[in-house]
Amino acid sequence: MALASIVAMSSCSKTNRWSEHERAKVRDEVKNYRDRAYLNSLEELEFEEFSNNVVDAIEVDYPVYTAFVELPGRGDTVQVYVVSTIVSELHADAHNMRKIYPYHTLVKEGILPKGLDRQAQRAFYECFARRVNNTYTSTTAFVNAVLADTTSSSQIAQMQSQCAADLFDWTVEIDEVILYE
Repeated sequence: MALASIVAMSSCSKTNRWSEHERAKVRDEVKNYRDRAYLNSLEELEFEEFSNNVVDAIEVDYPVYTAFVELPGRGDTVQVYVVSTIVSELHADAHNMRKIYPYHTLVKEGILPKGLDRQAQRAFYECFARRVNNTYTSTTAFVNAVLADTTSSSQIAQMQSQCAADLFDWTVEIDEVILYE
């Protein structure tokens, strides 16, 4: 009797599991977000792990694949899970600051000088992460600041400039352009 109930429970749970083909379809949808700053700096294996985490989270909340596929706002739902997974992985440490604000982008923006070696880059990202942690009370507050960051004089840009100035005696002048209609 006990064996029959165990077999029945395991067969029910297997019917709710998505097939590998279904999981692959959702991973393909996640690839549409590959150009996001945090995701485009991930290596292929890191991105594969990230997309698996997104699919796992969706599968937990929507154990029946057809229920998920038939959602009217499925694309929005995938986006929410992508952002939620980024937020859950994101901590203001030097490793993630490098992914969110890649060195070559900071050089292009004039925040950092060209030619910094890995040790100097690491020192910058550690300084920047420390300032972020001291400024924002939570990861969510930091993510909201990143999403709202639209000007070169933002608090985040100022922290980057301060770290560059402190570490490399590099001065960044920020010109603010205000457009009037």
